[in-house]
Amino acid sequence: MGNYSAVTEFFLVGLSQYPELQLFLFMLCLIMYVIILLGNSLLIIISILDSRLHTPMYFFLGNLSFLDICYTSSFIPTMLIIFRSEKKSISFIGCALQMVVSLGLGCTECVLLAVMAYDRYVAICNPLRYPIVMNRVLYVHMAAWSWIIGCLNSLVQTVLIMLLPFCGNNVIDHLTCELLALLKLICSDISMNVLIMTVASILFLVVPLLLIFISYVFILSTILRLNSTEGRKKAFSTCSAHLAVVVLFYGSALFMYMKPKSKDTKTIDEIIGLSYGVVTPMLNPIIYSLRNKEVKEAMKKVLSRHFHSRKI
Repeated sequence: MGNYSAVTEFFLVGLSQYPELQLFLFMLCLIMYVIILLGNSLLIIISILDSRLHTPMYFFLGNLSFLDICYTSSFIPTMLIIFRSEKKSISFIGCALQMVVSLGLGCTECVLLAVMAYDRYVAICNPLRYPIVMNRVLYVHMAAWSWIIGCLNSLVQTVLIMLLPFCGNNVIDHLTCELLALLKLICSDISMNVLIMTVASILFLVVPLLLIFISYVFILSTILRLNSTEGRKKAFSTCSAHLAVVVLFYGSALFMYMKPKSKDTKTIDEIIGLSYGVVTPMLNPIIYSLRNKEVKEAMKKVLSRHFHSRKI
């Protein structure tokens, strides 16, 4: 307990070997964070104001946008301060809060993307039963359980790590208080933590990705059987945005958490971590607004109404 209580703060020294990049990364992350806040907030506002978007698909999309705002807000402001600070420190409690929030929301997004794939499966493969199957009670519960399951997993893993002794080693070779980086500082047996993290990685990465893959196998089979070219085009357009987000999110997440240890390279890990945490949430609203006709029309309607009211 003496060793455990000795650590009251951590030092985040990720990419500190490239001091000339600090100002560049600060400006880049600041610009991307502003885009994340504006883009995702606009999607949420549009999905609320336009009655045509009051459907399960856009309810889940609103949840995804809100999640991305909260997720990036849990670490980007701190990271920006550290980029411009000499000390580059974060308190023990601050580090724990950052990890529990970012890990919890990351796990929630894994489940939420699988739920969105199921929604597209029902909409395309069983269109006549879609209003009955995806009723309000069901899709609200599905979204709620995505948040609950993800946050519970994060809380358990964070508590189990923070209760272990750090033995005075408080230098985190990462940009944020990330799970794998903190495990390297523990000076006691972490086999249980590794086991739980492995099981969680399978449950929150592999299983949802498998469910998404199965859903899209059925979706693709149904689309190819459609006689109408216009129907196939519309079905593809409603799925392409979700697929693009899935590839971005799971590609970087699987690289970080499932890659073999023999290929572990610190600099690449930090860059992929930055991409996983910042670039993907920034691109989500852009992808959905560019690939979705209904979102583009709703966005034009809301913006034209706003500018019209300002003229009046």
